[in-house]
Amino acid sequence: MKIVFLDAATLGDTPLDGIAALGELVTYPFSSREESLERVWDCDVLIINKVRVDEALLARAPRLKLICEAATGVNNIDLEAAAARGIPVRNCAGYSTEAVVQSTFAHLLSLAGHSPYFDECVKSGRYSAGPLFCDISHPYVELDGKTLGIIGMGTIGTRVAAVAAAFGMRVVYFSTSGTSHNRDYPSLPLDELLAVSDAVSVHAPLNARTAGLIGAEQLRKMKPTAFLLNLGRGGIVDEAALAEAVDAGVIAGAALDVYSSEPLPADNPLLHVKHPERFRFTPHTAWASREALGRLVSQVAGNIRGTVLEIVGSEDVN
Repeated sequence: MKIVFLDAATLGDTPLDGIAALGELVTYPFSSREESLERVWDCDVLIINKVRVDEALLARAPRLKLICEAATGVNNIDLEAAAARGIPVRNCAGYSTEAVVQSTFAHLLSLAGHSPYFDECVKSGRYSAGPLFCDISHPYVELDGKTLGIIGMGTIGTRVAAVAAAFGMRVVYFSTSGTSHNRDYPSLPLDELLAVSDAVSVHAPLNARTAGLIGAEQLRKMKPTAFLLNLGRGGIVDEAALAEAVDAGVIAGAALDVYSSEPLPADNPLLHVKHPERFRFTPHTAWASREALGRLVSQVAGNIRGTVLEIVGSEDVN
C-alpha cells in the first residue's frame, strides 16, 4: 500500500512513524498544483492538509482508495467528486482543542497585561536605569469580573468558556448556527454580545453565515476598552476594518492567528498600522502544539488503518 503525503511540511518535524508503519510512505514538503497531479498516479492513500483535491486530481489517481485530511476542515476537497468515485474522505477532529484554548488565553493575557511592553522595559535597560522599583506607566487589566463574549460555542468555544470562568470572567456567547444549544451560559444576539463584552473571541468555522461577520459596523458596537480575538477562521473578521478600528481607538486591541489569505500578504493593512503595540499576531499556529501534532498523526494513522482494512482487507496493510 502506497501512502503519499503531498504537503508534509505542514506538520513540521513531527514523527510520522505511525503512518509509515502502515505501508510505503512517500512525503513531499510542498506540492504545487502541477506537482500534485504528477505525484498521485500510483498512490492508494492520499494525505493532504491544504492541497486542493478536485476531479482533475482524482482522475490522475486511479488506485486511490482513501483521502486523509490532516486537519479538521475539508473545504479543500471536492467531496462530491470523491463520493462519485467511491473514495472515502476522513478528517481529524478534536486534536487541537487544548492548543487553541491555550493560544487564546496567551493572546488575551498578553493584550490585557501589556506583556511586550514590560518585557522590553527590562531588556532595554530602562527599568535598571529608572529611579523607581517598579514601572506603573502601563497598568494592566484583570480578567476577573470582565465579560468574555464567544462567537461560536462549539468544542473549542466551550473549553474557552470554562477557562474564562476559572479566571472569574462572565461568559456570554453568540451561536453562529442559530441553535444556542449550550445552556451553561447566556446566548445573546451578536449586537448585544459586542456591546457588553470586554473581550470577544471568535471560534467559529468560515461559512455563508460567518463570512464578514465582524466588520466596521460591528466593531463600532464594542467598548473602546475591549479586545477582539480571532482564532477561528480568516474571513470572519474584516481585516482592513479591524486595522482602522484599533488604530483609531474604536477598540483597545486585537489578536489574530488566522487571516483571509495565508500566508499573510505583505500589503495587508494589518502589517501597516500606526499602533502595532495594540495588536498580537501569530502565523496560524494556535492549533500546532507539539502534543496536538502528535495527536493529529495518530488520528491520520487510525483513519488509514480503520478505513483501508474495511476496503481491502488486513493482508494489504503492513
